[in-house]
Amino acid sequence: MKEKHQITDKYIAELYKFTREHFVEHYDVQTELVDHLANDIEQIWVAQPQLSFNEAKIISFKKFGIFGFMDVVEQKQKVMNKRYWKILWRFVKEWFSVPKIILTASVFTVFILLFQLRVSSIIVLIAIVTLLTFEFINEMIIKYKLRIIKKRKQKLFLLEEMIHNTKSGLLLVSVFNIFNFMNVFKIDFSSLSIYWVGLSSFVVTLFLVIYYVVTFVMPSKAEELLAEVYPEYKFL
Repeated sequence: MKEKHQITDKYIAELYKFTREHFVEHYDVQTELVDHLANDIEQIWVAQPQLSFNEAKIISFKKFGIFGFMDVVEQKQKVMNKRYWKILWRFVKEWFSVPKIILTASVFTVFILLFQLRVSSIIVLIAIVTLLTFEFINEMIIKYKLRIIKKRKQKLFLLEEMIHNTKSGLLLVSVFNIFNFMNVFKIDFSSLSIYWVGLSSFVVTLFLVIYYVVTFVMPSKAEELLAEVYPEYKFL
């Protein structure tokens, strides 16, 4: 077989560049597409050996349809999103085992006492605003770091971005909306029965555990998690 009929390292590099030019930002998704394109191009060359690499590449790319790689990217995001949540719940469950369950129970007790105070609504509002401010600053820092990585063309994995570009902001907004709902209907925490206070305390405690895991625990274990999900990560 002539050299042009072989997928060389030069062609592989061109395929990676090609996927980036078509809005595929994450290295693991790029690798999957490059592997598919390389195999398909070799099959095209078997049938049409007169074609150049670029001609065979375009023929292969057109097989993805009018949306190009977008369907593949979306499917990969869905799969990795499920994996992200499995990892998240794995860490959350650790908080309900000894010794962290003691700390969790203590936080739960504090909220039960707090929600029975007349000024509980004001305290909760201040806490939410403080967390939203912290999260806004944190998100800006994370986005800046990810932008630097992409600018330097470092290999950014899909799960890596999910871990660092946390979902805690969405969680905080959800809690803030719930608080606004309670204010609209003039729900006073201190007037609630002990059962509702207990339920509210449990929900808030669970939220704080999830928030802490998403914002601090998972990013601190990013290297370990990426090596677990991507066998090739440790060699890069």
